[in-house]
Amino acid sequence: MDGKLPFRERLETEARALGFVAFGVARADAAPRTAERLRAWLDAGAHGDMIWMETTADRRGSPAGLWPEVRSVISLGMSYAPTIDPLALTDEKEVGRISVYAQGGDYHDIVKKALKHLARWLVAGSPCALKVFVDTAPVMEKPLAEAAGLGWQGKHTNLVSRADGSWLFLGAIYTTLELEPDSPHSARCGSCSRCLDACPTGAFPAPFQLDARRCISYLTIEHKGPIPHEFREAMGNRIYGCDDCLAVCPWNRFADTARRNQAFVPRAELVAPALADLLALDDAGFRQVFAGSPIKRIGRDRMVRNAAIAAGNSGSGTLVEPLRKLVDDADPAVAEAAQWAIGKLTEIRSSRA
Repeated sequence: MDGKLPFRERLETEARALGFVAFGVARADAAPRTAERLRAWLDAGAHGDMIWMETTADRRGSPAGLWPEVRSVISLGMSYAPTIDPLALTDEKEVGRISVYAQGGDYHDIVKKALKHLARWLVAGSPCALKVFVDTAPVMEKPLAEAAGLGWQGKHTNLVSRADGSWLFLGAIYTTLELEPDSPHSARCGSCSRCLDACPTGAFPAPFQLDARRCISYLTIEHKGPIPHEFREAMGNRIYGCDDCLAVCPWNRFADTARRNQAFVPRAELVAPALADLLALDDAGFRQVFAGSPIKRIGRDRMVRNAAIAAGNSGSGTLVEPLRKLVDDADPAVAEAAQWAIGKLTEIRSSRA
């Protein structure tokens, strides 16, 4: 790259060469209301079992709370835009629906690797201190991405990009450099409420507010133990995450699937896994199927628990026998979900008689 170009422009060019389709810079203090909004959300108990959100609140509320030396935040996004409708399997009751983001390679590994490459380039060109973050650190990526001009937080609280819709994995580099910031992105939701209306469990008490305790993504991924009965039928055949509020967003019409990182192309076995196969998983089988996927972090028990609930919602009598093999499972949540599912299928069969 021509060294005569401004350093920031060369930095963006390098980021795009590494697979980032979205790039922006914000001052470290560019999202001043983040801590206040986070505290209100935590005080309402809307984080559910995600205790780490509360224990890291002081560091999470602002970049300086985590690292006082930070001066600029480089916000980046990789596209995982789907080429098929995420809602296409809604009526395929004997298969499980996995959220689009988890059907390909593990974004933690892929995004972090690219961030580290970019960090090395940055230090070589302009010596500085820096830190890289992807999802697992106490960093509020979405408000920072909005401040850096990548998009805006929609009424479903996720980032929305005019170029990439709702399908971006976010990463951030904190640096001691004073980089020229971008302008924050303004909200473009207008009067649209499709995302709020689409939520099957009513997880949005108001626009721009999410009660994680009612969210299927939270229930299938973060929540341990039995899933509350009031949400089970609404889960349908969702076994890992939920795309409904993202999939209906009109801005996705403009998302260019050609910008998707090829590492996130769905693996065939994760697009529409048979519930019968999932119910039969042991620990070794789970690790084999989900190696290299973000799904691996929930473990076999939560996946089989989720699959059992989906089986109960399927109306398929062929799944009763696989479920019966789980009623004495070593994990109490799996055993309980299997028992519930058998009861549900028996009830449906009786009503059809």
